[in-house]
Amino acid sequence: MVSRVLGLVRDMQTAAVFGLTGISSAFFTAYQLPNLFRRLLGEGSLTAAFVPALNIELEQRRRAGAFVLVNQVASWLLVVCGALVAAAMIFFSQPAWLEATARVFVSDEAAIRLWLLSGNMTVVLFPYLLFVCLAAVFSSALQSLGRFLEPALSPIWLNIAMISLLWLGVKFWPGADPGAKMHQVYALCAGVLLGGIGQMAVPGWALLREGWRPRFSLELSEPVRAIFRLMAPTVLGSAVYLINMTVARYIGLSLNEGAVALLNFAQRLMELPVGVFAVAVSTVVFPLISRFAAQKDEAGMAGAYQKGMRLILLINIPAAAGLGVLAVPLIRLLFQRGEFAADDTAAMAPVLAIYAAGLPFFSFVNLVLRAFYAKRDTVTPVWAALLSFAVNLVLSLVLMGPLSTAGLAIAGNAAIIAQAVFLQIRLAQKSRGMALHHIGRDLAKILAASALMGVAVWFGWTTWTRLMPHTKWHDAGGLALLIAAGVLIYAALAWLLRVEGREELRTAILKKPRR
Repeated sequence: MVSRVLGLVRDMQTAAVFGLTGISSAFFTAYQLPNLFRRLLGEGSLTAAFVPALNIELEQRRRAGAFVLVNQVASWLLVVCGALVAAAMIFFSQPAWLEATARVFVSDEAAIRLWLLSGNMTVVLFPYLLFVCLAAVFSSALQSLGRFLEPALSPIWLNIAMISLLWLGVKFWPGADPGAKMHQVYALCAGVLLGGIGQMAVPGWALLREGWRPRFSLELSEPVRAIFRLMAPTVLGSAVYLINMTVARYIGLSLNEGAVALLNFAQRLMELPVGVFAVAVSTVVFPLISRFAAQKDEAGMAGAYQKGMRLILLINIPAAAGLGVLAVPLIRLLFQRGEFAADDTAAMAPVLAIYAAGLPFFSFVNLVLRAFYAKRDTVTPVWAALLSFAVNLVLSLVLMGPLSTAGLAIAGNAAIIAQAVFLQIRLAQKSRGMALHHIGRDLAKILAASALMGVAVWFGWTTWTRLMPHTKWHDAGGLALLIAAGVLIYAALAWLLRVEGREELRTAILKKPRR
């Protein structure tokens, strides 16, 4: 929660400094590339293959064997990511190559200039990939050892660094002229690199305290070869997702100069409940279901999956309802200052509402993918990614003209819904215990409680706006009052409807973090 709140502060600061401009869109497009390669090589395919293999090593050879595997995987990742960073920096440092690539997709000179500016920032940002991929290895090892605090805190160092460096950039190069803005955005890029070092160093230090000692080893042991075999199809699936997201960003650059920034801010606000709860549940459940899978305990695995899914839906469906109903006052309170104007709030509100509708499906996919990875099925997620890519690309091209950025958000939602439905059908075919009908009754109760809560919050906000003028303090007071009331209403309805999982949610909220 701390890391997500700091991330929100970072986005508020970025919006205030740059607004929905070409500079902010170029930065978010450039930042997207190392982040997606991180998912491709670090937190995606590698984690999916590494965690089950590490659990097996812990079962068979205890910590000594697990630490040997950590060193081997980290060494190979260092070599592969180092080569990838070098290649990317060479390509994006050549304006002629980048312009030729841009002209394949767009002819507008303003859009081409944004592509070139994004390429310049990519050269600066791409080394972040190296740091964060190593951080993923160290964090995965800690999670398998039962330590979740340091990996969960890891994004905090990135957010603190970005907030601090952008503040320094504005302090040393104040003003709204293009020259000052370029200095400020490159200070933000420096914050990404500094934060990446922190993300790598903190879990690395925690792993050292667990007894790990770093050794460079490119030995192709049997566990390493098994990880590579499991990674191969997942890399393909993640590469499809990479292309999917990259195409969406560059389509946004071609649409208008503020489109990418608008989509990014809306998506980040939507991801707040995902990061606070859904990812936390998935992170804890994944090693558990991996352990059950290694022991071939189908009943235990199904039970852990159902409990995790129920908890995710229990919190993210009402969160989606709340975000949709309160989109305008939330954006106005959090972002409308500095370079981010009232017109930007009006443009972002429908996009946030659309993303909010897809929130439960984003959370759902987060866990269902880990169920496949725990069962060492990395082929089905590839087909799901291909389906998602096709749906997103086709609908983006069809809807971007008539609906602008809202069309891109609808396309993204449709893609994740198609992916979620496909994955769940395939998972239920593989294991009847993981079919959704086991939680169908609770899902209906959650939907009913969320709908009633949403209606109550909408009515409350409508009444508040009639009584109070639109000021920051009145918006903050109204939102605080209505969010608290919404939580209480939903909690009361969940108890009255006897939704299973409410006790687990209460325990999860009140439980102290493990060190």
